[in-house]
Amino acid sequence: MSAVERAAELRGQLEYHGHRYYVLDDPEIGDDAYDALLDELRALEAEHPELLTPDSPTQRVGGTPISKLEKVRHLQPMFSLANVRSGEELRAWIARMRSHLAREGIEDPDFAYVAEPKIDGLAISLIYRDGVLERGATRGNGEIGEDVTHNLRTIPSIPLRFDDAPPLVEVRGEVYMALPDFTALNERRASRGLSTFMNPRNSAAGTIRQLDPALAAERPLSMWCYGIGATEGLRFGSHWEVLEWLRAHGFRVNGDVRRLVTEDDVVAQCLHWQERRGALDFEIDGVVVKVDDLELQRRLGVVGRDPRWAVAWKFPPTTAVTKLHSVQWNVGKFGDLHPFAVLEPVHVGGVTVKLATLHNEEDLARKDVRSGDDVIVLRAGDVIPQVVSPAPHAAERPDRSPPERPPARCPSCDTPTVKEEGRVFTRCPNLACPDRRWQLLKHYAAAIDIDGLGEKQVRMLQDAGLVRTVADYYRLTKEQLLELEGVGEVSAENLLRSIQASRERPFGVVLFAIGIEGVGYVTGRNLAQHFRTIDALLAATPEEIAGTPGIGPVLAQLIHDQLADPQMRELIADLRGFVRMEAEGLPAGDGVLGGKTLVLTGTLPDLTREEATERILAAGGRVTSSVSKKTDYVVAGEAAGSKLEKAARLGVPVLDEAGLLALLEGA
Repeated sequence: MSAVERAAELRGQLEYHGHRYYVLDDPEIGDDAYDALLDELRALEAEHPELLTPDSPTQRVGGTPISKLEKVRHLQPMFSLANVRSGEELRAWIARMRSHLAREGIEDPDFAYVAEPKIDGLAISLIYRDGVLERGATRGNGEIGEDVTHNLRTIPSIPLRFDDAPPLVEVRGEVYMALPDFTALNERRASRGLSTFMNPRNSAAGTIRQLDPALAAERPLSMWCYGIGATEGLRFGSHWEVLEWLRAHGFRVNGDVRRLVTEDDVVAQCLHWQERRGALDFEIDGVVVKVDDLELQRRLGVVGRDPRWAVAWKFPPTTAVTKLHSVQWNVGKFGDLHPFAVLEPVHVGGVTVKLATLHNEEDLARKDVRSGDDVIVLRAGDVIPQVVSPAPHAAERPDRSPPERPPARCPSCDTPTVKEEGRVFTRCPNLACPDRRWQLLKHYAAAIDIDGLGEKQVRMLQDAGLVRTVADYYRLTKEQLLELEGVGEVSAENLLRSIQASRERPFGVVLFAIGIEGVGYVTGRNLAQHFRTIDALLAATPEEIAGTPGIGPVLAQLIHDQLADPQMRELIADLRGFVRMEAEGLPAGDGVLGGKTLVLTGTLPDLTREEATERILAAGGRVTSSVSKKTDYVVAGEAAGSKLEKAARLGVPVLDEAGLLALLEGA
């Protein structure tokens, strides 16, 4: 094979595998194999410089930094959008469109709509000539933006070229930084002593405007594409056809974009996005609703800078600025001291916020927020409100208070606190600390699913001296409960019934509930499957514990040391007569689902996620959280989401609850 042929073959392979990884989220080869192909092409181009092309995968990062960002005029204006904030306002927008079209002679337009998540990123225009990326620019003022091609070329999800291309097409979309990538970037910067970024949108916008593409290449940006501007040689009848064309030509289009046909459907979709906003791995600040028919879009036209045929349903703001009155500290279930902020009440994300988390003392020191500062508060979806940073210029206040530090004595029991080497948290070492015990009691009730035992009820039982350890829950009597304020016959009987039901929870749930640091629901389940009985686990060495799936040597040593603690042994001995201390069903690999891997998604009609998981495990199967080619079945319920779509792409069989039950019965 000639050098020309091999270079073309390598480019094709790299484009194919890059598309599968960055656009479809379905890689066929590992990073090492991809890097080997890239290295071979790079070496080939170095040996034969005449083979180097601007659209080569080796040219995503390269060249010298530029001196400034040049201004460029868009081929077509990039419009802004008018806003609505409720179903009533959206319906009024639709009514105005109908009135305008009636004046145009269209009395009863057959509307269909496309609803798209409004990504909180940076709007971008990409110009392709004959399928090759020529220029990328920011939106700017809608007429004139800045040429940022050098940085956009570093984003793997943006094609440098594509096949079956028209002479000219302008692709529009939003560059953003996913939340997990933003968190990882800030952690890397903090570990190197660098300042951290305030939020993903600012990080993405700042990265795109860097002069050096090497800096942009270090930061994990992605792009969702949502439309087409100027074109030559393309014709579409609807916006939905535009999105389908983009998908077919290798551009990322959000999988949750929907085509809807009624006003009620549009309102419901916007409310659905607003409710699930906090569960997404990228930030959105609303939903964009567009008329699907492009001829109707043309007839509706533009008012000023806003098209009549599109609108943005804006969500309530998730950030606000308020005053930090003081920093106080909570005691966690393992004695960790957690800082929280007492705030001047402020309305943010649809609620009034008075308290907000500061995570841990290292995060508090990094943010450097102090009593008396004006601070930025974030509340996204149902996430606990958090203090993000001081407000601009807060550090310039002349009477600023000293940096906040963990207390020298426990705020609950007044025991001197300790900071162990290599630990993030300052701790209260007192195992009898009332707040520490309360947190453990509360955690157990939630983990083992005892209805009627919330924070207040657990505190009341503790203060009355009825519950000292979690084993005491199982000694409670109806007579004791009736003596407590506000507890009647019905609530006492319901609580005792729920406590009794918790005795049947699986062994893995018990291991999670008793409060072993580093053991969550999944790790508890894996320990139960691996060791089968509490006695086998208590007798295990750190090396044997490390043989459990998902547990490394450091965590294994931590688990071993906690299980060896005399107080933990005493608690386990006390619990033996009340809850399950051995696994039911067959060991992993045996049974009708032996060797099978399943993924659960959505809400099943009758089984909870935990119940379905336990039944699969009892049949010898495995349950994982992500869909891959190694997945044998996806079990899908209502609102299944992206996992169901990925299963369809990979050809993984999909079962409903009835199908799962049939599988468990050997059918």
